[in-house]
Amino acid sequence: MCKGLFWLRDFFSLRDFLDISLLSVIFYLFYSFLVRYRGIKLLTWVLFFIFLWLVASVLDLRAVSWFLGQIWSIFLFALVVIFQPELRRSLQSLGGGLFFQRYSRVKTIKRVIKAIAYMAEKQIGALIVFERSIPVVNLSEGCVKLDALVSPELLITIFYPLTPLHDGAAIIRGNRITYAACVLPLAQGVELDTKLGTRHRAAIGITQNSDALAVVVSEETGSISLAVGGKLYRNLTEEELKEILFKELGIDDQKE
Repeated sequence: MCKGLFWLRDFFSLRDFLDISLLSVIFYLFYSFLVRYRGIKLLTWVLFFIFLWLVASVLDLRAVSWFLGQIWSIFLFALVVIFQPELRRSLQSLGGGLFFQRYSRVKTIKRVIKAIAYMAEKQIGALIVFERSIPVVNLSEGCVKLDALVSPELLITIFYPLTPLHDGAAIIRGNRITYAACVLPLAQGVELDTKLGTRHRAAIGITQNSDALAVVVSEETGSISLAVGGKLYRNLTEEELKEILFKELGIDDQKE
């Protein structure tokens, strides 16, 4: 067995291992990026052209090989154009640094809690979803795109009774309200209090299908609830809500 390992080492050096590992990471990141931003169809076409290029190379089809080689430059340009907004957000996220991301999350949570406190006092029904790694909009229907910076005033305006966007969920990604008026999947497979309304069932439902957090303000009682992992924590105070949000979003509230 040892001889076999030495034989393998002669043909497969540490540099080769590093080369293959880095290439695998690049392909994985590229695949994850396309899946996250719904580019799976584009990925299918990429794999199809790679297959054609390999066939053309094996059969020594020079014209086809040359044509496919030219397509790659066009494809790379198209990729940058199509995913320009997503690439910009990714680069901004990397360039912002962990400190600024953390600071932004803290400000966002405090602004949301300020809006929640006002709506709870006035008994304005609300459903606010904190998106994490799984895009919530892919699991929702009827969403209206906003892409606006989180502010208490905007959240209150969205959920104020009789406004066009009040009947649905607002989705927060990072420090921005990305969508409003989203119809979320309702809770499945759990027994719930009959007093719970559609907002509470939708909050539980979206956290059953994703890793999101969902905050609910009851229109009837003004009580505050939070859904995490398919479980609903009811009748929370502002401080309790802040503590859970900070914990779930990876922020040490003792340092704020």
